[in-house]
Amino acid sequence: MLNQIILVGRLTRNITVHKSEKGAKVATISLAIPRSFKNSEGNYDTDFIDCVAFDSIAENTCEYCSKGDIVGVKGRVQSRVLEEEDKKKNEIEIICEKITFLSSKKTEEADE
Repeated sequence: MLNQIILVGRLTRNITVHKSEKGAKVATISLAIPRSFKNSEGNYDTDFIDCVAFDSIAENTCEYCSKGDIVGVKGRVQSRVLEEEDKKKNEIEIICEKITFLSSKKTEEADE
């Protein structure tokens, strides 16, 4: 069996790290990833995908990346069941195993 995903996209917001109930450092990042084909109106749609990073991956990404930077995420898809008002809801999230910093607005501004 294989559960692996690779995504490349722009960060949609600045990242903050918080501690979970168990003491782990956690950051949720959101990637904007444009599709490679046009819709019926001739525009490119964009998918917004939330990913969860833990501990050193979360800290490093928070320290070195900001909104608009392009990152690569290698990870796995994980599902969990949430119970809301007597209904069970299956939620899918991407767990980051590695984040690669591909381009930064800071670097692009320095090159100009």
